[in-house]
Amino acid sequence: MNKQTADHATLADRFNANEPRVNWHDETLWWVRAKRDRMAWTIPEWELLRETASHIKRHALGNLHDYLLQFEENAILNGAKVHWAADAAEHNRIVTEILQRHGAKRIVKSKSMLTEECHLNPHLAANGIEVIDTDLGERIVQLAKEPPSHIVLPCIHKKKEEIGELFHEHLGTPAGNADPQFLTAAARAHLRAEFLQAKAAITGVNFAVAETGEMVVCTNEGNADMGAHLADVHIACMGIEKIIPQRKHLGVFLRLLARSATGQPITTYSSHFRKPREGQELHIVIVDNGRSRQLGREDFRNSLKCIRCGACMNTCPVYRRSGGHSYHTAVAGPIGSILAPNLDMKANADLPFASTLCGSCSNVCPVKIDIHQQLYKWRQVLVQEGYTPTGKTMAMKLMTGVLSKPAAYRTAGKVGRWVLKAFPAMANNRLNPWAKQREMPAPPAQSFSEWYQKNKQSK
Repeated sequence: MNKQTADHATLADRFNANEPRVNWHDETLWWVRAKRDRMAWTIPEWELLRETASHIKRHALGNLHDYLLQFEENAILNGAKVHWAADAAEHNRIVTEILQRHGAKRIVKSKSMLTEECHLNPHLAANGIEVIDTDLGERIVQLAKEPPSHIVLPCIHKKKEEIGELFHEHLGTPAGNADPQFLTAAARAHLRAEFLQAKAAITGVNFAVAETGEMVVCTNEGNADMGAHLADVHIACMGIEKIIPQRKHLGVFLRLLARSATGQPITTYSSHFRKPREGQELHIVIVDNGRSRQLGREDFRNSLKCIRCGACMNTCPVYRRSGGHSYHTAVAGPIGSILAPNLDMKANADLPFASTLCGSCSNVCPVKIDIHQQLYKWRQVLVQEGYTPTGKTMAMKLMTGVLSKPAAYRTAGKVGRWVLKAFPAMANNRLNPWAKQREMPAPPAQSFSEWYQKNKQSK
């Protein structure tokens, strides 16, 4: 079973085989979560900001058609060329045609989860166009021939020693040098040469302002600016849900984004792209790729509010202990487990079950998405659609029959207590996944119902 076809449980087992890695992955992400909390508590109006952002997003999604058309009109007036893509294939075709028209064979790209979702990099490679990811974390996983494991911290699963080995192999740094400052300087020199020679640059979009037709791209490294300002062609790829109505609304989202993502007061670079410079082309590719379908699902519509901060990943006990690659989809963690089944219900049916439903993800979400409730709702949908394992489906039907008939329930309880007492190995064995890391409790002498019937007479 390869990495792309294995389910979450199998991939999580592989990640958990290296216990020290699991431990520092867990601790590092919790450290980021704690930074988020400290930074949030410095703002008395934090909850008001979250509520305001949620309302703005809900309004934008409720009027998405009008705001998209307004954005297109203003972007064209600004001198941009706007393209519409119904799905990933059309998005990739449009981007490829633009690059081929300009003879671009080697391009730079800043972080964009949409292009990861659409698998743009392998598509361009198949068409003879090499992509250089310029976000440091993205470049590291690209050199390792891996997808990012986190939407904000793409190489959080890698140790500095592993990065040093990668840089020695691909960038010629001294063997054994794992000093972060040295490796960062080496990456900067390597990427600067790429920026200077690239004819075209691709960026994502964090926010698209309908009122002005401008786009805002948030980075901590300035790599989106370097690429977009130096290249002759700037291609910005955005999902339709990135729309916000007015420029003044940015003040709400920019205060929430970095604090939620990394515990910073603000992203280092919040770059506004509105007009192409003289002699440059600015292309904006607006992509649906299942978002309209998600918008039409009332129970899951709120997931489109997501601003890709990654806070739900940093707090999720399952994500922290299973790693981002265990989710086998572009966007991992709790929010990815809501978005992925919408794209392919069969392939991603395992992901909504990779959760404790503890609600911590919903508590930290800056736009108040009811993440844990949507995970639970997806489980119901997946069962109804027949996408759960046959064994589990049959077991649930058996339990339904037992729990719906009091006599059967009482009998099953008595039999179960007797079996656990007389033959404990029936439950504590390697065939029972639940018992692998747990000890079954001692069976009670009587059920609660029996205890209650006996004791209520004495009251």
